[in-house]
Amino acid sequence: MATEFEQLIENWEKKAAERQKVYQQWLKRAPKQKVFKALPDLHEAAFDQIDCLTCARCCKNYSPRFKTPDIKRISKVLRLKESVFIDTYLRLDEEGDYVVKSKPCPFLGQDNACSIYEDRPSDCQRFPYTDEDVLLNRSAITLKNASFCPAVYVVLEKAMQQFPV
Repeated sequence: MATEFEQLIENWEKKAAERQKVYQQWLKRAPKQKVFKALPDLHEAAFDQIDCLTCARCCKNYSPRFKTPDIKRISKVLRLKESVFIDTYLRLDEEGDYVVKSKPCPFLGQDNACSIYEDRPSDCQRFPYTDEDVLLNRSAITLKNASFCPAVYVVLEKAMQQFPV
């Protein structure tokens, strides 16, 4: 017999795709302060069940922004000049942000571990934003992330159950 979590996560990609409009409506109407207060527990519960190293979809399909402090820090760790780091690994996207040139991320190993994990970009440290106000305040990012990150899907589903609108 499948556990409650196994039932929730079964076919999550299809469910997340089908529920994009539902999520969008909920994100607009959700009781923000109540949800913000609940997010750390919802986030922790999701990650108690989900192992990023078995997934790594974020690193395989998308790029974080590499902000100036990230570039400085990572360049130093890799013992590269910042200009060489940028030329080797990064490009400017449509919004003027530095992102990785290639997919999957060049720092993702065969085992789905990050070779610069301790020094990874701040976007990677914060991803998938399920324990902070980005979840509600930047709904376009949340909707995109729900389409490829099972943790976002789980947090949204649990939050919607806990705080129906």
